Amino acid sequence: MKTLWLALGSLLLGACATNKPVLYSNAGAAGGGEVAIAECHQLAVAAGAHPTGSQTAESARDTGKGAAMGAATGAVGGALVGSAARGAGIGLVTGATAGLLNSIFNTPAPNPAYRACVERCLRERGFDPVGWQ
Repeated sequence: MKTLWLALGSLLLGACATNKPVLYSNAGAAGGGEVAIAECHQLAVAAGAHPTGSQTAESARDTGKGAAMGAATGAVGGALVGSAARGAGIGLVTGATAGLLNSIFNTPAPNPAYRACVERCLRERGFDPVGWQ
């Protein structure tokens, strides 16, 4: 049982990881990319830009969306076997669970304001951000 909890904890920690910029190597900024990324992160946060939006709001939206889709498909399936209400209830619960798990295990995209601040800072330091991962 301890192994199961450790594995689940490791997955959840990995799910909380955030994206960071990928830098194109150029002659003007040889080395120091990780240091520059960390410094630019600090500048963006100090300016009021947060790396991600509200994860609570995103999780609630994903859970609600999953519940609605699950209830609708469950009602259709339930109607085919004679109990649309029961099918909708089962679909609602399973859809909400799927939506919540989806939001937990997906790495959120960086906040556009944060991303713009970090990319500008990196360009000013001679780096060329080509994307995020």
